[in-house]
Amino acid sequence: MQLIVAALTIAALVLWGLFDPAGMAGFFDGALAQLTRKLGWLYLWVVLGLVIASLLLAFGRTGRLRLGGEDEEPAFSRGAWFAMLFAAGMGIGLVFWGVAEPISHYLKPPPGVTALTPEAANAAMRYSFFHWGLHPWAVYSMVGLAIAFFQFRRDRPALISSVTASLPWRWAPRLGPLVDTLALVATAFGVAASLGVGALQINAGLARLFDVPVGLSAQLSIIAVTTALFLISAVTGVERGVKWLSSANLLLAAGLALLVFVLGPTVAIIDNLSNALGNYLSELLRMSLRMTPFRDSAWVSDWTIFYWAWWISWSPFVGVFIARVSRGRTIKEFVLGTVLAPTLAAALWFSIFGGTALHMQIFGGLPIAEAVSQDVATAMFAVFDALPGSTWLSLAATVLVLVFFVTSGDSATLVLATMSSGGRADPPAPLKLLWGLLVAAIAACLLGVGGIKALQTATIVFALPFTGVLVLLAIALWRAAQHDEQALTREEKRLQARMRHLLPPEAQ
Repeated sequence: MQLIVAALTIAALVLWGLFDPAGMAGFFDGALAQLTRKLGWLYLWVVLGLVIASLLLAFGRTGRLRLGGEDEEPAFSRGAWFAMLFAAGMGIGLVFWGVAEPISHYLKPPPGVTALTPEAANAAMRYSFFHWGLHPWAVYSMVGLAIAFFQFRRDRPALISSVTASLPWRWAPRLGPLVDTLALVATAFGVAASLGVGALQINAGLARLFDVPVGLSAQLSIIAVTTALFLISAVTGVERGVKWLSSANLLLAAGLALLVFVLGPTVAIIDNLSNALGNYLSELLRMSLRMTPFRDSAWVSDWTIFYWAWWISWSPFVGVFIARVSRGRTIKEFVLGTVLAPTLAAALWFSIFGGTALHMQIFGGLPIAEAVSQDVATAMFAVFDALPGSTWLSLAATVLVLVFFVTSGDSATLVLATMSSGGRADPPAPLKLLWGLLVAAIAACLLGVGGIKALQTATIVFALPFTGVLVLLAIALWRAAQHDEQALTREEKRLQARMRHLLPPEAQ
């Protein structure tokens, strides 16, 4: 039933975007503006609460609980596990925004900071760390941890409704169909929007390298090729295609970052990392709750609250996927791997790419800001133009985006097939093919009529009801984890008592 409702909802919105893209964009832009203005505080409080809850679960007594049997070994090595969750979570976004976001904040900083000043550069790095650090990964982690806990410790299907149904309220099980339908729609639209945006950046890279014309025909061809690649990867399964591609891409990303670190202003990058990390940690709570009630400014709504809504809208997809690959991990290890480690990786990425761009702009007088203002998709290539081996760096970045594109697509296809098959861990290949072709068709159709931006906005609007679902997931997980920890403690005490009873008096 959920599949039928989700399909009808998707079809209705796609037809709206095809025949009236301006009307669709206007409606959802207005809805998003109202949500961020009137309910922005809700996003801030909920996401901060998820950060606190994830850390308490990890570093409290519940952190020792294992997602599976008590003696169960992890299904994947740490390297492969981290590569898959990182590629699915936000790998392609970091490539796209690694240069563009710090430069954007430098040009238009948060309220109270003057543009094009050292203070604006410091704020640019601090907020880039903030928008891609603990908070978004805590959203993903909470959804993934809740699903993994109930899937591997309670033998429930890999569905969000499996978690909400455990709550002790009479109405909770009735939310199941609605919750799962929202998850399907949000995931399908989020992935389709990302396919469209990814095609734009790959097109920009190919234009820089091979003079491929920038236009709709090239972008549709890119979608067709990448769709074929991620469908092949998805059909081969997580243990082969997804794992291999994610691991290769993580190595490529690390290699590209290392090259820019060595070829760029190395000392300035290290100084920037230290300074920005200190600013981020010292200002973390203030940024987490910052609103501007006495200023006529939409900066917080346009950036922070927009990002929080976007991460929430993506959380069903990323959460289900990282749950799928996390069997055998303890809660502590899960949170370290899905919150703290990616935060550090994002900090390194922005320090290298964003820090290099700011250094070139401020001290080298290079037109990086002009490139960002004209087209954010070309921002990273503008930095490469000023470095030795720019052609090879641009080629590596284009390949990186392409493979991140594929890894996001194949993991999303797996998740959509899982959610629409009742939570099956290994859904049938025809269902994966169906969803992969569907999201590619949505992206192609809406790209053709300029509806990708409207689709992104619509996806974020759908995040509002999911904010309430996130709160329910956190409550259900907290209750279940406390119950299992107390049961484990009682069992340990009984075992200790039996051991003392069996020992001779002199050994006690």
